Amino acid sequence: MNPPRLLERVREAIRTRRYSPRTEEAYCAWIRRFIPVHERRHPCDLDPAHVEAFLTHLVSDQPVYASTQNQALAAILFLYTNVLALPLAQHDDVTRAKRPARFLAVLTPSEVRALLDRMTGVPRRMASVLYGADLRPLECASSA
Repeated sequence: MNPPRLLERVREAIRTRRYSPRTEEAYCAWIRRFIPVHERRHPCDLDPAHVEAFLTHLVSDQPVYASTQNQALAAILFLYTNVLALPLAQHDDVTRAKRPARFLAVLTPSEVRALLDRMTGVPRRMASVLYGADLRPLECASSA
């Protein structure tokens, strides 16, 4: 019997820790993208400089948001720490992308009322539940 393949080991480690299925999907996708960038070398043969090169590749060749770059880093750190049991030496040296300062726009109750008054049917009910229960859109949609 063959030992489990790398992505099977990643999935098992994620499920053991009870991460969400969406996290499993995202982490596996990032690991699948990480390996080919380094000529399909096994991650055990790579070091923090390779991780840094991958993150730089994401920014320079495929401009991504800081949160996307940080998700890729989280997936790679998970791989090294929890699957390969090879914590990246000095992973503090791996540069995390900084998110730009963002100002949240908060609607007043009268603005929310005006917005809901312009909606009808299921979208109005969903928007009302989202607002009233302080849910994220996916949380509302998945419970429907």
